[in-house]
Amino acid sequence: MSFLAMHMANELLSRSVALTFISAAALIVAAAGALARTRIGGPRVPLMGVLGAFVFAAQMINFPILPGTSGHLGGGVLLAIVLGPHAATIVMASILIVQCLIFQDGGLLALGTNIFNLGVIPCYVGYGLFRLIAGRVPTAQRLYLAIFFATMLGMLAGAAMVPVQTHLSGVLAVPFWYFLLVMLALHVIIALIEALITFVVVLYILRIRPDAIAIDL
Repeated sequence: MSFLAMHMANELLSRSVALTFISAAALIVAAAGALARTRIGGPRVPLMGVLGAFVFAAQMINFPILPGTSGHLGGGVLLAIVLGPHAATIVMASILIVQCLIFQDGGLLALGTNIFNLGVIPCYVGYGLFRLIAGRVPTAQRLYLAIFFATMLGMLAGAAMVPVQTHLSGVLAVPFWYFLLVMLALHVIIALIEALITFVVVLYILRIRPDAIAIDL
C-alpha cells in the first residue's frame, strides 16, 4: 500500500465527490496557467521541464515506512519555491495526468482529487508559508526553516484531504479521526525526508543559477 498526499483510487470516492474535485482542479489549473503565462519567464522556463522530470522520477520511487506501508515524495513545495506556485501547479498537474493515463497511478475519476492534494495544496499553501517565513532576503537559517515548515504544512495539508474526501464519499470503513491521524503520522516521516531533499535542491540551484529562484535572495 502506497501513501503520500496519496494517489487516490476511484474506489475511494463517490461519483459526486470525484466530479466536484475534477471541476475544481480544472478551474484552478486553468487559472494557474493564465497567471503563469504572464509571470514566468527567463531562466525558470527550462527549469519547468527539468524539475518536472525530477519530480516525476522521484514520485515513482517508493520507500518503506512501516511494515506493509510505503510512501513516495511529492515535490509540490519544491516546484513552487523554484518556479512560483502557478507554474508549479501546472507542472504537478501534468505529472499526475501522465501518471494516471499511462502508468495507471491513481484512477481517472480520482484525478481531480490527486491534482488537488498533491498539486494545488502543496504548491499554494506551502509556498505561502515559505514566503511568510523566508521574507525577501532570508538568511541561510531562515531559508532552512522556511523550507522545513512549508514542506511539512504543504504535505500534511494534502494528506489530510484524503480522509476528508473519503469521508465525504461515505466509503470509510474506519473512524474518520483514526484514518486522519494515521495519514498525518505517516506523512510526517515522508515530509521530513522531502524537506531535506528540497533544501539540498534549492541550495544547489541558488549556487549555480541564483536568478532562477522565484524569490529574491
